[in-house]
Amino acid sequence: MTTYAYARVSSKDQNLERQIAAFLSFGIEKSRIFSDRKSGKDFERKEYKKLIKKLKRGDLLVIKSIDRLGRNYDQIIAEWTHITNTVGADVLVLDMPLLDTRTKADTLVGRFISDVVLQVLSFVAQNERENIKTRQAEGIRAALGKGIKFGRPQTAYSDEFLAVAADYLAKRISSETAMRLLGLKKNNFYYHIYRIKALHR
Repeated sequence: MTTYAYARVSSKDQNLERQIAAFLSFGIEKSRIFSDRKSGKDFERKEYKKLIKKLKRGDLLVIKSIDRLGRNYDQIIAEWTHITNTVGADVLVLDMPLLDTRTKADTLVGRFISDVVLQVLSFVAQNERENIKTRQAEGIRAALGKGIKFGRPQTAYSDEFLAVAADYLAKRISSETAMRLLGLKKNNFYYHIYRIKALHR
């Protein structure tokens, strides 16, 4: 059995460090960690494709959170099914230990529980993203109404980064949610928020 890991962030502004550190702590060799800086809207990701080609029956794929596999419910379920059923590899989600096919594949009840948890979490993840997207739009409109401009600054923040920042500044999401969406640590997150606020004064 070989253990691999996959990390993903949606844009070049975001940080892969937190995910990679978690994999190294788990004991995964750096050479077996694959990562992409690309949106999860599809599976046209170079490193992900390489990883899937390497995965074999009995291998283990470790991811930090379920939404690293895809951006919506259908994608996540389809990819999970391909890895576990078609390829025959196991999957472990570090942020949700219930999603660990190694300990549940040997019993029908265990497999059923794992499948139910996966479907519920996938639905929740998609629903959260859709709600956040709506709140982001509302936050940007409210900010624009107050005279805040969201043009692209010299630091070239992505539109996604600016949208999450606007949502946080409008108090639509918590700092924890914003940091998770952007893949930033606390100090780095507040540094960029300070810069954005300064640029748009």
